[in-house]
Amino acid sequence: MTLTDVTQRILDWYAACARFMPWRGVLDPYAVWISEVMLQQTRVETVIPYYQRWMEKFPTVQALAGASQTEVLQVWEGLGYYGRARNLHKTAGIVVKEHQGHLPPNVVLLKKLPGIGAYTAGAIASIAFGLDVPAVDGNIRRVLARLFNVDLTEDSTAGKRRFDQLATENLPPGRAGDYCQALMDLGAMVCTPRKPICQECPLGMVCQAFSLGIQEERPVNLPRPKIPHYIVAAAVIFRDEKVLITRRPQKGLLGGLWEFPGGKQEVGETLPETLMREIREEIGVGILVGEPFGIYIHAYTHFKVTLHAFICYLTEGELQLIQVQDLDWVIPEELANFPMGKIDRQISIRLRLSPPQ
Repeated sequence: MTLTDVTQRILDWYAACARFMPWRGVLDPYAVWISEVMLQQTRVETVIPYYQRWMEKFPTVQALAGASQTEVLQVWEGLGYYGRARNLHKTAGIVVKEHQGHLPPNVVLLKKLPGIGAYTAGAIASIAFGLDVPAVDGNIRRVLARLFNVDLTEDSTAGKRRFDQLATENLPPGRAGDYCQALMDLGAMVCTPRKPICQECPLGMVCQAFSLGIQEERPVNLPRPKIPHYIVAAAVIFRDEKVLITRRPQKGLLGGLWEFPGGKQEVGETLPETLMREIREEIGVGILVGEPFGIYIHAYTHFKVTLHAFICYLTEGELQLIQVQDLDWVIPEELANFPMGKIDRQISIRLRLSPPQ
């Protein structure tokens, strides 16, 4: 069977089994760009409602560029990896200012825009602009690794080069967008990371790893390091029935989002000691740590957190922007207007529904 036959099998399967997605069949480069960025490390079923709300709020690149970062983060809240939202906002401004409001139909120029890497550039170029270029993500690498029994690690330089080569060699001229989306769907629906459904795969008869019975050993990955677990304390600081929230710096985890100030517990510290040190370091004031206000657990990609919240009160000093971007005193009912991460949103909801007495 020739490589052309392999590609035709993939395209035939895609024509019959493609997943429904609201952005499928939409050739607007802006819509393709938004959907591809949202899909990075996020499941399709999670993305769909966010995509729909986003397109209602920011239907064009001009609308996105004209929005505030707060508006952007509010629509994105809960989708995670907030750097994606900040980069979308930043890139929209660049596209309006430097590209007359249109994403450039060129892979090299696309990759120069914030938040657009090789895969996203390839996806936009192939799907929206019909260019004959590959787009290689984790799903596609997994399919190619099994189909051609690639024994190189995914993240190695040699491995990346090999997967790009295989994707390019099998690219059907004029149908690169369908080809890339077909491979993505095949990886998500059939050629799954664990227990692939090989008996339903259109490539089962020609899959080298399947023929050797090693499909679950491909792609080759290095062992994952143990995920660290951090104990964190947060201060719910009250003054005149208002609560203090601070805005995180733009760079880093949850950049630009609002939170209840605090930080990681250090060795030998009690949780109240952690809070008093962190609040002094972040905003330059002393506090009295009062009653606990819940324990909140969340798993990020590379670490886990158990956060202990406490009701607190200012005792000395003037508020300063030392390690925070901004701060504000708000009544609990106003907290919904400030974009937050998942744990801080849980605290804000509890404050609104069950305020401390």
